[in-house]
Amino acid sequence: MIQADPTDIPIRMAATLVIVKDGVAGSAPQLLMAERASSMAFAAGAMVFPGGAVDDADKEHAQLLDLPFAMEDAAARIAAVRETIEECGLGVAAQSYLARNVIEDVRRSLAAGESFAHCMRIYGLEFDFEALTPFARWCPPADRKMKRYDTRFYIARADKGHEPPVADGSETAALGWYSAQQVLDYADAGKAKIIFPTRRNLERIAQHGTIDALLDHARAHPVELVTPWTEERNGELHLCIPEGLGYPVTSQPVVQAVRGD
Repeated sequence: MIQADPTDIPIRMAATLVIVKDGVAGSAPQLLMAERASSMAFAAGAMVFPGGAVDDADKEHAQLLDLPFAMEDAAARIAAVRETIEECGLGVAAQSYLARNVIEDVRRSLAAGESFAHCMRIYGLEFDFEALTPFARWCPPADRKMKRYDTRFYIARADKGHEPPVADGSETAALGWYSAQQVLDYADAGKAKIIFPTRRNLERIAQHGTIDALLDHARAHPVELVTPWTEERNGELHLCIPEGLGYPVTSQPVVQAVRGD
């Protein structure tokens, strides 16, 4: 059997939302985390931020909207909002209240193959895509014999007064609000699975006690593409990322790192 060359595996665009809301009584910000269904090919059973692949319709949608971003950035923002509706039933960045019945109608339309642009037009929806704050961008190295996603991460506030999130029961098995440190603690105790990029981003988020501090941090660190690499350190193989991008931990022994495949 001929083995696929990892460098020949096409890279797809993807987008993820770090959805935040204020913690109770001054506690750390809460993040919406999704548990991936056990049947998923990538990161099965892992706790992740909501999101998914950018499709061609998102790119076409980006060309129609007058957004002050490069096309790939605009399409990723659109995909991030769309995927969050599909997976979580949450209308992040909506400019008006979305009732549960409207959200579910949109979910059904998207599941039936309708484009997000069509849904916005039919249901009279408007979203503030500029409200998403760029946070990170990751792409796995070419040595992985798996699908490769160039994933943009954005921070988005959960709008107060909107309907609570509801898992789709297909891609997403469960949803919950946690502080970044809670998720890290659960993973360290063997109660949750988090893959390498999620852990590094949670460690970065956990440094900040308020949403405003997190947003200030994100704006102070221009987004650069993170592609992990392996190297030997102190006689042990480590999975590494660059210094200077806001991450407090930039390497982990390969034997400890959880990857998506």
